Amino acid sequence: MTAPTTPAYYSGCPMWANRDWVGRFFSRDCKPRDYLTQYASVFNSVEGNTTFYALPKADTVLQWRDAVPNSFRFCFKFPREISHDRRLQDCDEACAAFFTRLLPLGAKLGPFFLQLPPSFADGEGLYQFLSRLPRDFQYAVEVRHPRWFTDEWQHALDEMLINFGMSRVFFDTHRLMALTQVNDAIRTAQRKKPKVPRRTHAVGATPILRFVGDPQIENDGPVIEDWANKVAQWINAGRRPYVFLHQAPDDERAPELGRHFHQALQRQLTNLPDAPAWPIELAPPPEEQMTLF
Repeated sequence: MTAPTTPAYYSGCPMWANRDWVGRFFSRDCKPRDYLTQYASVFNSVEGNTTFYALPKADTVLQWRDAVPNSFRFCFKFPREISHDRRLQDCDEACAAFFTRLLPLGAKLGPFFLQLPPSFADGEGLYQFLSRLPRDFQYAVEVRHPRWFTDEWQHALDEMLINFGMSRVFFDTHRLMALTQVNDAIRTAQRKKPKVPRRTHAVGATPILRFVGDPQIENDGPVIEDWANKVAQWINAGRRPYVFLHQAPDDERAPELGRHFHQALQRQLTNLPDAPAWPIELAPPPEEQMTLF
């Protein structure tokens, strides 16, 4: 038996369950119970944002494990109780509960994703928290306070993560923030997403890129090409990045943006295989209804 090939990078969307994808990305008859399986037939990773709000039930974790292939990786976000409510203080028990609940996923666990709130700028607090994390897992950290993007603080953060063997998350929202002809949904997205400087240097073995695109994804061509170039450099340097594509405001076209990114990366890495066909593309066409005339 041939051993499975390790992917050059992991890619996905900020979710796997979007009803708007039925008949566009998922098959026409796709039911919610099949969303994850069909999603994982195309993408090999996903942002696990659901854990930010609540821990899943134990049997739900087992269902997730059985719905995806061995090559799939979940990147679950630390609960907001830890990152936002307790602000990394006195949360050893909460962390233990988080890890224990997701441990049955085994090798299907990608880096755990710590997203710090925009008001958090406590270098010592972050250091103490990261130093207590079990070394059995991978971790990646996203910062949002402007202070982390100054030269001094950025250097200290990068050194901290490298010393701990952790990676950095880069959230690129500049395309979203540049939109001027917007509706209420876009305004809400602009208000909720961080407006931070764009950074492209990789930190750690598994750097994570999160990109929020224009509602008209055709407008993002040059930016996607530029990010594909940067990610190709990360890969050529021996890193295995994660790339998660968001599409404002509701991620309806996020799978399409993911396909565009993969094709752009293929232009940089000529040995990169084609992405799998979508479930809707593999489904038989709908039967034509018979008429009397």
